Amino acid sequence: MKLEEYIADPASRFATVAMADTNGLLRGQMVSVNSLKGIAKNGMGMAPAQLSLDPTDVLLTIPGVNDETGDFHDDPLQVDPATVRRLPWSKPGHDLLVLSNFTGESAKMCPRSILKSVLARAGEAGFVPKYGMELEYTLFDESPESARAKGYRNLKPATQHASHDLTIYQAVQTEWYEAIAAMCEPLRIDLAKMHEEIGAGFMEACIGAGEGLEPADQLVLLKNFIRALALRQGRSVTFMPRWNEQADSQSIHLHVSLKDKAGKPLFHDPAGKNGVSRTFLHFLGGLQKYIGDMTLVFQPTVNSYRRFAPGTFAPPGLTWGYENRTTCFRIVGHDAGSLRVENRLPGADTNPYLTTAATIAAGVAGIMEQVEPDPETIGSGYAQTPPRDFARSMPEAIDRLRGSDFAKDWLGPRFVEAFTATREGQYDEFRRKVPDVELERFFDLG
Repeated sequence: MKLEEYIADPASRFATVAMADTNGLLRGQMVSVNSLKGIAKNGMGMAPAQLSLDPTDVLLTIPGVNDETGDFHDDPLQVDPATVRRLPWSKPGHDLLVLSNFTGESAKMCPRSILKSVLARAGEAGFVPKYGMELEYTLFDESPESARAKGYRNLKPATQHASHDLTIYQAVQTEWYEAIAAMCEPLRIDLAKMHEEIGAGFMEACIGAGEGLEPADQLVLLKNFIRALALRQGRSVTFMPRWNEQADSQSIHLHVSLKDKAGKPLFHDPAGKNGVSRTFLHFLGGLQKYIGDMTLVFQPTVNSYRRFAPGTFAPPGLTWGYENRTTCFRIVGHDAGSLRVENRLPGADTNPYLTTAATIAAGVAGIMEQVEPDPETIGSGYAQTPPRDFARSMPEAIDRLRGSDFAKDWLGPRFVEAFTATREGQYDEFRRKVPDVELERFFDLG
């Protein structure tokens, strides 16, 4: 279905125009088809203050947008006709969904617009990225209301035990898997794989690799609509990197390869060790050189940093290795068609557009600057001291992003200013809170 065909269909009544905020949540409005005609041509107004919202609409501050100098104005959203798809549970005539992104000054803070800019810059340098993503989440047999009533403790996950790739649990939960697959069809999500992960109720869904904005669009849709599916069933899903002390860490793994303009894969060289080309090594060098200063993009919430507690299966530092899951940047594949790098740093709470933009920017810069990577990690990365590290706390991550000339160059100074300001606001808010575990530990005898 094309946008103009939906508009021209006399049975069409409404459509949803949506954009992704910095959390990766879709925000938008249902508009009449008559309104959509003008929106398709001229865009739709939306307040850039949407980019300052936390997931439950706590208003964080962006300088010049919603501080003492801000006026809460609207800026235009530009719809992308290539993103038209169907909402999975809506009736015909009410079921069109089209994605959009900010233009003008607000594009400098808009995740989708930033990825578009990075992809264009990579293209100008002669590189065409191909990428796909894996999304980890935990499913609970709890409604949002029952989870809140329990204080988010002693929740009932969808499965009782850790069950990595356990077919028994996949068979028991076949209705859930089939519902996701059915949901993905009208949403045009290229769902490549689903399976049980390494914790109770812990699952993974993967989208196929592609080019341009499409894979990131699909993962944004997948995150939002997996949550919607759970809510429709009276259940809950979390993408928190660490939702309790016993849970393992949840992440988004980003797989990236590069081609040239003629379509030739650039990461493979039969003469190189494990088939890895010099271009691929320089891409890895760029990841090691620049990713650490952009940690905040990959770890955007106060909870993100709990993912790296001792004993969790999270990256030990900015290391790389061939088929080594104990490294941050894992080389996967064996030939020109499959060789790629898996960035294992992003948490499941990260924004797919920003994660992809920062990863591609760092790698492409490494190629352009011919950055040599550190030596490959052989054996367990957890047993070795990494030569380079990412930020281990939110204050450090804020400071490193704020001071990064690279991030300002590739992601934009306005994005760096706005994103660090909102994350600093979130961190300051949580610094004022007293966690239950501190009361339990120190109240009586502390």
